[in-house]
Amino acid sequence: MGYSNWSDAAYQSRQSYRQQTQQTAFTYDQQVRATGVVQVHEQMNPLGKMRESRDSDQHPDSVAIAVLFDVTGSMGAVPRVLQTKLGQLMRVLVQRGYVAHPQILFGAIGDANCDRIPLQIGQFESGLEMDDDLGKIYLEGGGGGQVHETYELGLYFIARHTAIDCFDRRGHKGYLFTIGDEKPYPAVRRSQVKQLIGDSLALRISTEALVAEVQKRYEYFHIIPTNTSHGGSAEVQARWRALLGERLLLLDDEAAVCETIALAIGLCEGTFDDLDTGAQDMQNAGYDPAATAAAANALTPYAATRPPTLAVVAGVLPTAHHRAPPDGRLF
Repeated sequence: MGYSNWSDAAYQSRQSYRQQTQQTAFTYDQQVRATGVVQVHEQMNPLGKMRESRDSDQHPDSVAIAVLFDVTGSMGAVPRVLQTKLGQLMRVLVQRGYVAHPQILFGAIGDANCDRIPLQIGQFESGLEMDDDLGKIYLEGGGGGQVHETYELGLYFIARHTAIDCFDRRGHKGYLFTIGDEKPYPAVRRSQVKQLIGDSLALRISTEALVAEVQKRYEYFHIIPTNTSHGGSAEVQARWRALLGERLLLLDDEAAVCETIALAIGLCEGTFDDLDTGAQDMQNAGYDPAATAAAANALTPYAATRPPTLAVVAGVLPTAHHRAPPDGRLF
């Protein structure tokens, strides 16, 4: 629901403890592999669920950000990158003034035609709960070898099973990023929607129609890491380009997914005038120059389509008159 606050100090403490004790952040994945009991974590199960991003006294201007990633095959590194860079992502979004009150949902996509857990969807969160949700994802690593995953199921869920105050109350679109190196199927199958989400459909819905539905409430981007198994495929890229145009982001380094997400949001929010300024701003915030360069390169075609905009979000960096709380909370 997004009612808590992000604590950078608490997140860093968690990370340090994991490193010292050699524990994984993906505890549920470890549990499934140890026990052999393969089932979706109860709190990541989309069946019959709505996911909500709500305004509150603490977050009066919430902005919904959904990140759904493919966990099959070579894409298994992406959730680990997201987890290790989560603190950096929150710092740049909030402290650099990109989004004052982000609420992030994480989800995982596989192939409902062959995987045992093809759809996992967490809640929109403002605090460390988003790190908890990443830890509840099973990194199945399956896929059927047909260069398709059921991304369309994730799109269906976002289109029809999310409630976001940023748009519903204020007309401000949320953000959706899907990440993967294969193609969606042409349409969502009614039997899969019924089994995994619980809805009964009279007709199957084309992927094009779902993209259009999602885009009514979300700024939607798809990221293809080009150095993975199918990321360099002209056929895969052409399919996503037909769906999203320049909102298809070809990323040379999958380790730069967080940088790409942050820069895309900064562009849409009008936080900076151009990509060079945005990349420099992120480097000033402590991001690796090579990663920010890869992110900027991926966003260059999209940035070229945007008219000049004025910054509309004020930064909230701590100053002598506005100190961060002693426990490391960002707000």
